Amino acid sequence: MKAEPPTLPIGEGISAALGGENEAMNRTTTPLADDLSAALQLSDPSALDALGSRRPADQRDRFATLLHIYELHTAPLERVGTAARWQHHPAVAALKQTCEAEWLSELEQLSLPGDLAEADAVDAMRALAARDRLPDIYKWLARTASWPEVVHFLALEGGPDAGFDDLVAVCQVGLSGPAKMELATNYWDEMGDGSPDDVHTTLHDRLAAAIEMPAIPLDEQPVTALARTALGGLFATNRWLQPEMLGALGLIELQAGPRCRLVLQAFDRCGAPEAAYPFYEVHAEVDPRHGKDWLEKAIEPTVRDHPDWAERIVRGALWRSAVNAAFLADVTTMLAEPELAEVTAA
Repeated sequence: MKAEPPTLPIGEGISAALGGENEAMNRTTTPLADDLSAALQLSDPSALDALGSRRPADQRDRFATLLHIYELHTAPLERVGTAARWQHHPAVAALKQTCEAEWLSELEQLSLPGDLAEADAVDAMRALAARDRLPDIYKWLARTASWPEVVHFLALEGGPDAGFDDLVAVCQVGLSGPAKMELATNYWDEMGDGSPDDVHTTLHDRLAAAIEMPAIPLDEQPVTALARTALGGLFATNRWLQPEMLGALGLIELQAGPRCRLVLQAFDRCGAPEAAYPFYEVHAEVDPRHGKDWLEKAIEPTVRDHPDWAERIVRGALWRSAVNAAFLADVTTMLAEPELAEVTAA
């Protein structure tokens, strides 16, 4: 039986709450995000002052606005440039709070499947990861997708890292004992165990160059792709969400390995260039161990020391699961829907 993703307690689906396919495909304007982007480039803050009371036009505008704000906090300075000086401008802070309050209200409506609601944190996360570990689109990728479709999918999906090293570094702030040690071990793996050539972001850069991966503009991505990218920024810039962040990152580790193995099958079938392989090979090999260790060495001792974190850790994993499921549903509609009946029947 096909596992169902986490659902809203009301009658709407995940895509309706987090940006669905109709909005993703048809609505491309981002008036607040565009005005914010322009204002951030100016040396005079008066343009920013005028934005503090604005509200986003829709979900696309909200997530595009948040992505601009999160870049001020987390993107390389050479990309952000002098706009970084406005990181804590009162108008930027006001926009951040407005947009995040709307989004958090939607995320907090998500509820765990009934059989997981009473499970302890480790068991709930393990079961949540198992329910949606291999979405149909990854099977389509492995068995059916053409090479241009594989490249398009990877350009949208971005791989399992997407700044994971920086997120782990932020998540460990203030932790202690086994949890801090586990996140340090995880981070060192992200750093190629000290080998510059094996740093995971370096491997991703080589992958992107080898397959000529396009950079897809925000206004050509589904809204759910923007939400998926923004989720890391939500966690990284809100210290109070540290328990949720610990759960969300753990879920990524639990699910990445099997998905990466299916990407490698697509590479074999399509004759991908040799330089494309190492990024997915390393994740297919180490992420199952990372997921197990994250549960046993980070979450389990943290919950033992801070029982009040347990529900919030699982909630963060649920948020990641829901946001990712909504994204994959939209990408399935974009790329694979006509062919998936054959793949799922096989």
